[in-house]
Amino acid sequence: MKIINGLKYWGQLLLLPIYWLSFLFPRNKKIWLFGSTFGRRFADNPKYLYLYVAQHKRELGIRPIWITHEQKVVELLEKNGYEVYYYHSLRGIWYALRGKVYLFDNYSKDINFWQSGGAVKVNLWHGVPLKKIQADNVFDKVRHPRNFWEYIKFFPRRLSDEKSSHYVLTTSEFMKPVFSSAFRTKNVLTSGYPRNDRLIKRDSIKNLLSDTEYGNVKKIHTLLTNNEIKKIIYYMPTFRESETEFFKIIEINQFHKFLEENRFLFCVKLHPKSQLGKEFQKLQGKHILVIDADSDPYIFLGKADVLVTDYSSVYFDFLLADKPIVFFDYDLEEYLRGSRKMYFEYAKFTPGQKAATAEEFEKALQRACRPDEEYQKWYRKFRTFVAEKVFDNREEIASLRLVSDIKTVIGGAWR
Repeated sequence: MKIINGLKYWGQLLLLPIYWLSFLFPRNKKIWLFGSTFGRRFADNPKYLYLYVAQHKRELGIRPIWITHEQKVVELLEKNGYEVYYYHSLRGIWYALRGKVYLFDNYSKDINFWQSGGAVKVNLWHGVPLKKIQADNVFDKVRHPRNFWEYIKFFPRRLSDEKSSHYVLTTSEFMKPVFSSAFRTKNVLTSGYPRNDRLIKRDSIKNLLSDTEYGNVKKIHTLLTNNEIKKIIYYMPTFRESETEFFKIIEINQFHKFLEENRFLFCVKLHPKSQLGKEFQKLQGKHILVIDADSDPYIFLGKADVLVTDYSSVYFDFLLADKPIVFFDYDLEEYLRGSRKMYFEYAKFTPGQKAATAEEFEKALQRACRPDEEYQKWYRKFRTFVAEKVFDNREEIASLRLVSDIKTVIGGAWR
């Protein structure tokens, strides 16, 4: 298997002539291509911008097409009347060569890098960063190889990475220098994140759920309807090696008892690479619900009463919901030492209670779920300080601004 994967990895270089030839194809500026997470998921900023454009395509004068590597994504979108193609299908290849705009949240390989020559590429990214990302992340071996072998080893990976000619999306002028540095580009759009439109104005975009996502939403609704649950706590941690410490700190029987006594539902949404998936799956019950790692977290985020995270950028978005946040940062020192540096001083830029032990965690959850006047006053002041820096527009639809900004980048008449 290692040999096969190695041949696939290095065999990519044989596709370089196709990439060069793709520059010769005329591109239609009204065809916009979307993809997410290396073509595996229908999620994040590309999903919500795609849905917005598709639901207003006539007045916008745009033909949105989703390109995916997963047949289940093709089936989901097709049965709901959206235009989608498998990336190796004839139509998928054709439109990859004809679409003027590529919109993705990692790299253009989310759609199809090898046929992307000449397209305008807009990286919608997947979070306002607290921790350093891309070129600013000194622990990233792809962008900071430690020796000549690593430089050669990661060369195919770097081919389809960000380029200075690409555009990248952020949420405010304050964050613009951060993204400019991380992606080594001056082409930074501050239009805001489409995924947050559902948090600001739920009716701005009609959402689309997979069967798995719908099943989890139905479970939560049933528990709330039956009055078995009073508060929903949404746990979304960052992926890192030290995440396994969670089960050394939390005594799970005691935690179950705590959740039951307080009538809390602890919804766990792990990173797809997390090592904790199997452990949490064993614990599912009336008070712990594990949401599929590939599910769209923004379907559930707006339903949460409290967000629990550690160093995930999701907390920035949750500020728009104006609800409490708890930072379960049991491995902070280890994380800073061996995983990531941060752009901002952690204590000053994380508006919420901090907890490093099981006792602190339970107390923080109780206070966040039943906030007194003192807590509310403190949190609102802290939240406002951070939100005003991170989001220039906290009440307007980002999707509409972004469409307008991309049209400006492309230029020319639209009718």
